[in-house]
Amino acid sequence: MSDASVAAEAGAETQVALPTIFWTFLTAGAISFGGGVVAYLREYTVSETRWLDDDAFLDALEISQTLPGLNAVNMSVIIGDNLRGIPGAIAAVVGLVLPGVIVIMGLGAVWQAASNSPLVKPFLIGVAAAAVGLLSTVTLQLGHKQFARPLDLAIIVATFLATSILRVPLCFVLLVIGSAAILLYRPGAKHENLEERARHLRERLLHRHFTHLRH
Repeated sequence: MSDASVAAEAGAETQVALPTIFWTFLTAGAISFGGGVVAYLREYTVSETRWLDDDAFLDALEISQTLPGLNAVNMSVIIGDNLRGIPGAIAAVVGLVLPGVIVIMGLGAVWQAASNSPLVKPFLIGVAAAAVGLLSTVTLQLGHKQFARPLDLAIIVATFLATSILRVPLCFVLLVIGSAAILLYRPGAKHENLEERARHLRERLLHRHFTHLRH
């Protein structure tokens, strides 16, 4: 078992204080922008506090993305509930959304006056770029295992092509590709042989490549 998994189990056995949950999610909500909040949630709940390991965080993210509502709020409910039940979920959600509510209320009061400023648009573009970068980092950190598995990679590519290239509505993508993924990974599904053949193929290609370089 990995060190992260051991730490996560130890954290689950030790009850986390509600103020600690609130402050952790308050910090994530205060310094993150847009979708980048997921990156900060991983940083605080996996890397720093070790409340979760990467697999548990990915499970929470997967569930959050298949449910209505904001991913970050859904994740706050799941993580907070895992840590301290309903009080933990409430503390996590309030901590996460409170900074945004305060900032948005303040900005809303001055938005009409500043919306035509030439500085606003470049600022928003920069924030969007930072959020994309944070999400890309989280994708690579959490998805490195999936990128190495042919079946997972095929599902990723199919989802990307359907949503980004073919512009298929997300509900149909979830219905078709999601159902296919569940069917492929159902208990007793025979896809281990594909993974094993792919691993041997990678090893043969790498061996051939290094042999070619030596000669």
